[in-house]
Amino acid sequence: MANHHDHSYKLLFSHPEMVRDLLTGFVKESWVSQLDFSTLEKVSGSYVTDELRDREDDIIWRVRWGDDWLYVYLLLEFQSSVDRFMAVRIMSYLGLLYQDLIRQKALTPSGKLPPVLPVVLYNGEERWRVAQNVSALVERVPGGLEHYRPELSYLLLDEGAIVEASDWSDETRNVSAALFRLEHNRDEQDMLAVLGQLVEWLKAPEQTGLRRAFVVWIRRVMLPHRAPGMELPEFNNLQDLHEVHDMLAERIKKWPERWVEEGREEGREEGREEGREEGREEGRLEAKQETARNLITRTEMDDAMIAEIAGLPIEDVARLRAESRH
Repeated sequence: MANHHDHSYKLLFSHPEMVRDLLTGFVKESWVSQLDFSTLEKVSGSYVTDELRDREDDIIWRVRWGDDWLYVYLLLEFQSSVDRFMAVRIMSYLGLLYQDLIRQKALTPSGKLPPVLPVVLYNGEERWRVAQNVSALVERVPGGLEHYRPELSYLLLDEGAIVEASDWSDETRNVSAALFRLEHNRDEQDMLAVLGQLVEWLKAPEQTGLRRAFVVWIRRVMLPHRAPGMELPEFNNLQDLHEVHDMLAERIKKWPERWVEEGREEGREEGREEGREEGREEGRLEAKQETARNLITRTEMDDAMIAEIAGLPIEDVARLRAESRH
């Protein structure tokens, strides 16, 4: 799963639209408006050594900034725990990149090294709370030695923190933001809403590659992680993102029916095991209550609708909803 995650993310961020929206949406600095995004190009293997080229979780882009190039070093981080020494890793990787740029004579018109923006894109559940500058990892010492302590920062994009801090009331088109929302969706309806936006945003023929990259990511990463119980066929025969959206919408629509039937089956099984009428009745009641609990936690239905589906008094549904909040 980890390799699928890395590869499908790398496929997504191999499209210039993703990198453009990542920078314009989440780098809140004025110089971003000066970039010529029509010049975005992925740095080919000829620019980097085998050591960098073999790093499967890194992507390097460059974009024109006036007469110069700005390099964007994008590190995709999918560890289950936060790397305390990420700043040291970034310092090492940028050193290798600069060595390659020197070897390629890819310098500015004044003969200097081009600027590099190091970005760490992190999607873990734990929030990222470690040093973002290598200087914070080096012990402070008195006297002149302090002058030699290295200084290098990276830009952290913590997907979970971004989603938590955003109200998403702004419907501005941003495909990277849509990826973050899908990765950390609140519920099935939220997931479908974001997929619907992507279908609309990426409907142009020239965006076929990015649409299919999202299909790969949805199949390999999002569904196994966010909806492990969803029964879906292989996507091999699906041609495009809108088909995935329609298929998921149809599956999700039928989930309440499945929960009702599962609850009824639980009631019948418990009744058979008890062998007594009161046991059967208790099993049926528990099944109805379990159905109601599932509908409360997994849908946005009101109490009246849940009561009708589950076969419970509306007062019981209100009580179960109150219990779910504690």
